[in-house]
Amino acid sequence: MNRLLPTLALSFFLSATSYAAPPAPTPAAIRQAIAKVLATQVAAWNKGDLTTFMAGYWRSDSVVFIGKNGPTYGWQPTLDSYRKSYPDLTQMGKLDFSSLRITPLSADVAQVVGHWHLARPGAAAGDLQGQFLLIFRRIGGQWVIAADHSS
Repeated sequence: MNRLLPTLALSFFLSATSYAAPPAPTPAAIRQAIAKVLATQVAAWNKGDLTTFMAGYWRSDSVVFIGKNGPTYGWQPTLDSYRKSYPDLTQMGKLDFSSLRITPLSADVAQVVGHWHLARPGAAAGDLQGQFLLIFRRIGGQWVIAADHSS
């Protein structure tokens, strides 16, 4: 009995420490993961695939997009707004992001500041461009946009 208690205590300690949380991602790994999400979005947009483009957003009623018409809350309303504003490939044009500054704020939150440009040679309104601020969250191991302010 005298040996059983220390053995049990050691077993408990070893099993508890073996389930420690994985290490937090490095700032470089965060930047790389977010840059990949943005590159996937650009490729999807340029193919006219808004559903895949929206995969970069948090699929939640809490996601918010703020544009010239004010805030839109929720993943589906944001997708619907994109579909209304960009009904065809001519209106969608070719998307490009530049001047990206990806800043990790914690292991699970980052902000991205950048410039967007839509080359739309066939659209009556011509090219569009502006600035954006994105807040990314790591949810379920995936980096997704939780807030988007584009102007």
